Amino acid sequence: MPVNIKLDTKELALAVCLTALYVVFGAVKVSPIIGLPGQAITAAAIMAPVMGIIFGPFISMLSTFLGGVIGFSFGYFSMPSFTSGITAAVCSGLTSKGRRITSAVVYLSFFLLLAFYPVIGPAWLYPPLLWFQIIGFMILVSPLQSIAIRNLHSDDDSKLFYAFFITSLTSTLAGQIAGSVTFEAMLLPDLDYWRGTWIATTFLYPIERIIIATCSCLIGTALFRILKKTNFVSFLNQSHP
Repeated sequence: MPVNIKLDTKELALAVCLTALYVVFGAVKVSPIIGLPGQAITAAAIMAPVMGIIFGPFISMLSTFLGGVIGFSFGYFSMPSFTSGITAAVCSGLTSKGRRITSAVVYLSFFLLLAFYPVIGPAWLYPPLLWFQIIGFMILVSPLQSIAIRNLHSDDDSKLFYAFFITSLTSTLAGQIAGSVTFEAMLLPDLDYWRGTWIATTFLYPIERIIIATCSCLIGTALFRILKKTNFVSFLNQSHP
């Protein structure tokens, strides 16, 4: 199914504003990155799924990339956070615009790369780490995500909340996986270090991602309603296929 990436002036202006907002959110630290001293996951992780759902994969990828470059130059972003934000935005955009299979392929590709990364991947050192990422993939390919996609154009607040939460959760998990792959590529293959890192984050990252998805949901639903009612972004009022 084709994705319409044509934007009018108002929509482009809003994308620029959200890029700036993404940079601002990047200055707010949410939690430290275990094993990477001085670096943190930022509140930009909250905005990435929202941008994807509203603008689709292409404009959100551009916005998170440009916002990430700016934030990185200011020292707000680490490389894992940079790649995580772009991936989360792209996956939420693909999913919300009906390209769930493509989103699932992106998710699964990063997951397999993370799990079976040579020598230090969690599949070799500590497989339990992968439990919540597997659940995320199951949600993405299940009817739960299908219902969420349909509910993105519902006038019922509870259905819209559900749609944003499920889509934000699966996409922020995709981002977390991409960030972890970047993390693997950055550091030396010290087996004891990586085993300890995987053990330490096994139950930490699920809590973190649920919090991020909830915050994305609260911000995203409010923004979505405002834009739709004012017809500022015209394609939000189009019927979903």
